[in-house]
Amino acid sequence: MFKGKRILVCGMAKSGQAAAKLLVEMGASVTVQDRNENISFQYDTAIFSAMYLGQDATHIVGDFDLIIISPGITVYAPFVVKAMGLGIPVWGEAELAYRLCPCPMVAITGTNGKTTVTTLVGEILKRHNTGTIVGGNIGIPLTELVTTLVPGNVVVAEISSFQLETIAAFRPKISAVLNMTEDHLDRHHTMENYIAMKSRIFENQSTSDFCVLNYDNDITRNMHPPSQMIYFSAKKELAEGVYIRDGWMYAKMPADVHERAIANMDGLKTMPENALAAAAICICAGVSAQDIAAGLAAFTGVPHRLEYVTTIDGVDYYNDSKATNTDAAIKAIEAISAPMILIGGGSDKGSDFTPWVSEFNEKVTQLILIGETAQKIVDTCIRLGFTNYYVTDTLQSAVAMAKDKARPGHTVLFSPACASFDMFRNFEERGEMFKEVVKNASRTRNSI
Repeated sequence: MFKGKRILVCGMAKSGQAAAKLLVEMGASVTVQDRNENISFQYDTAIFSAMYLGQDATHIVGDFDLIIISPGITVYAPFVVKAMGLGIPVWGEAELAYRLCPCPMVAITGTNGKTTVTTLVGEILKRHNTGTIVGGNIGIPLTELVTTLVPGNVVVAEISSFQLETIAAFRPKISAVLNMTEDHLDRHHTMENYIAMKSRIFENQSTSDFCVLNYDNDITRNMHPPSQMIYFSAKKELAEGVYIRDGWMYAKMPADVHERAIANMDGLKTMPENALAAAAICICAGVSAQDIAAGLAAFTGVPHRLEYVTTIDGVDYYNDSKATNTDAAIKAIEAISAPMILIGGGSDKGSDFTPWVSEFNEKVTQLILIGETAQKIVDTCIRLGFTNYYVTDTLQSAVAMAKDKARPGHTVLFSPACASFDMFRNFEERGEMFKEVVKNASRTRNSI
């Protein structure tokens, strides 16, 4: 398919390097580019026809058969616009991997819960098909996986709106849009554009495919995929779909005469909507109720999403660094029953913090803010009448302040409601820093 083709790969992060290497192995002449001149390559760079590091790609675009861009590069970038104007196809890594994937693909997107649901679906599906592989926007790049796959495998992929900007033929057997709330408007500019990008996950599906949608979200409930539409709901008992009644999860699919009991919801270590979404996806994949129930019961969660860290002097500490928008942070507040000291703030994605602050009520007793959004959040607090807020410079000082103010029975929740890029490379680094600071505080307490 790519033998003898001249291909430009832009963005040499992990997925870009995997794509470039794969294309070389398939016989393409590959040129690589990244604006960072200090890239550390995992492979011998002699395999590439040319390298442009520390340079913009605009002047490079020209006589190429195909351009592959990383998810971090917007389709509004001048060189991408130039390439499209010249009629050069521009794909992302997800499209490239799909073209080469020999097995069915489950693709999961949404504003929140993608990583948790993708991980959970992977663990449940492995009970049904040991050849299940999880990748995409989490874990292993899809282009690292495709050369090892056979038709009997199943790929479960987390797919972001950034990746969906650059699909063409991408068609998963099962797609899912978990929810849609305001996010990434710094990239997509309007909510309408953001919804349009998320909706692309099912645009190439047909009636032989499935699309799982959240009935409780106004936007996803009103999507119209060309595939078989399966709803899930944590709030309403559905005539068809996956839902909760009396503490049990039930499913009634279009072909079912009667509903099926799937699992007891009591004691599950994930939010109800995540469990319901995962079950709906797995039912579409033919997994038995027994395997779904066992997978749900065994699931222990994912790092940085309502992750219990430790207890110090009767105060529980939770790391929710993956809450990079207000909707995710609201769900964290809803999930914890104890009064809490909340640590938030970070880099600004153009979010309105009103819905988040409005959820504080009596539950959030004190708010400690860090990062570039601190003043914006303070302004929101003042407007809404929440006065128990503090601003500090570092995550370390925020944890120290929280520890000083917390009393037995409280919870300290680190749920930023913002991206991490003002102070950290990513939410993982931010969450690891929080856990390290908290554990150091615990050791200091124990040594006295």
